[in-house]
Amino acid sequence: MCADDPSIIAGMSEVSRWVYRPEGVREIDRIAIEEQGIPGYELMQRAGQAACTAIIGRYPAARRWLVLCGAGNNAGDGYVIARLASARGCIVHVVSLTEPSKLVGDAARAAHDFLAAGGTTRSWQANSPLPAADIVIDALLGTGLARPLDGAYRDVVMQIPRLHCPVVAIDIPTGLSGSTGHVLGVAVRAALTVTFVGLKQGMFLADGPEYCGEIVFDALGIQPVPAGRVMPSLRIFTPEDFEQLMPRRARTGHKGSYGHVLVIGGNTGMAGAARLAGEAALRSGAGLVSVATRAANVEAIIEGRPELMCKGVESDAELAVLVKRATIIAVGPGLGQDDWAQRMFHAALAAGKPLVIDADALNLLAAVPERRNNWILTPHPGEAGRLLNLTAADIQADRLGSLDKLTTKYGGCVLLKGHGTLIGADGNSTPPWLIRGGNPGMATAGMGDVLTGVTAAVCAQSLAGPSTVDTMVAAAAWLHACAGDRAAKAGERGLLASDLFAELRACLNH
Repeated sequence: MCADDPSIIAGMSEVSRWVYRPEGVREIDRIAIEEQGIPGYELMQRAGQAACTAIIGRYPAARRWLVLCGAGNNAGDGYVIARLASARGCIVHVVSLTEPSKLVGDAARAAHDFLAAGGTTRSWQANSPLPAADIVIDALLGTGLARPLDGAYRDVVMQIPRLHCPVVAIDIPTGLSGSTGHVLGVAVRAALTVTFVGLKQGMFLADGPEYCGEIVFDALGIQPVPAGRVMPSLRIFTPEDFEQLMPRRARTGHKGSYGHVLVIGGNTGMAGAARLAGEAALRSGAGLVSVATRAANVEAIIEGRPELMCKGVESDAELAVLVKRATIIAVGPGLGQDDWAQRMFHAALAAGKPLVIDADALNLLAAVPERRNNWILTPHPGEAGRLLNLTAADIQADRLGSLDKLTTKYGGCVLLKGHGTLIGADGNSTPPWLIRGGNPGMATAGMGDVLTGVTAAVCAQSLAGPSTVDTMVAAAAWLHACAGDRAAKAGERGLLASDLFAELRACLNH
């Protein structure tokens, strides 16, 4: 044991809910040094201490530390960590890809202090094995990397997995783009990333979540910088945001107080999708839920969930009766694309009510695009690609850009599904929302139908309040992810969409 297990900063502060482009983080760093009067070396010392604290907290039994130091301030952080770990009694090996004598500025000072404290370094030699270790500290390169790794940096990154021990990345894993989240050739796959000053958007996009592992953030004592000076690129939706949007219900409330959701869907052979969306809306707190579906589906849906008001609908006139009573309409789950589907879709559009558009309704919209301000589109990457005449790969390659294109072309609010769900609204001056929850077990049939119901229900309960639509949609996405994560505690493989129902209630009330 190197030291006692220290506490680690936890929770989401006002500073750490904002996500920035790398250049924005560098500007915050400049403001801290030049305007807030915090010396650069003091910030480096704080970063090293925060990282050391986090590492020991997560890996208290790790005695042998291998610190890989590259160039620039990232290397300086590594030398501070090495000095602090040595002082705690850990066995520390430092492998340097840039000779300490060639470092400049604060990084040179950090290397000097490490050596003055009795530390030693070993220069990286091509094809030579890395020293055995209980933990590896990646302090090679920071967020400035803009081209694929090559040479010695590529070689050492390729060797790290051979050590078969946890890797902690300092600020960002080497080889991961801080802007796009794409791997630049090869990258360090970290179990833990300790990052400073501001969260970088590449940590949450594309490959970022897979390569960053758990993320610990420390603002290093820098005072918050107004968004007017450094604009964030994303906002992380938090449990605190959800609590503010969904407070305890009034004792005088009744079912009419919490909205009436109308689900339109369930074509021949697809009753399950409409049933999932309808029950999800009930489990998410809607006061009333009606389902408009094919007549042949009614008995099965009511038998499975009698609380749903289910009606077989074949004509626009029959649908109009249900539409009149609805607070919000969710159209698409199991809708199909035949004549019935198209009539139901266009009748929903003509209703003038707030809409949640999903699944086949998105495909019908892609065929004849139009723009509105009273709808919520919830595409997965494939559907988003059809809406923009792109491929799913194109969407995933630039999720933020794709979100902007969707809101610009179609208006309203867009929830772009996928790991790191994004929510944006047309004309919104604030950054898009980012949802950090969810898990691979949720990649299963019906999960999108559940999200549709959750979204409609949350919006139905909140439409009369002061919250913006994108905030309500973010709350729904967070609730859906929260329920999915609770359900996955029993295992991700084999998770069913309907497993979320009990967890939705738990997340809503706790």
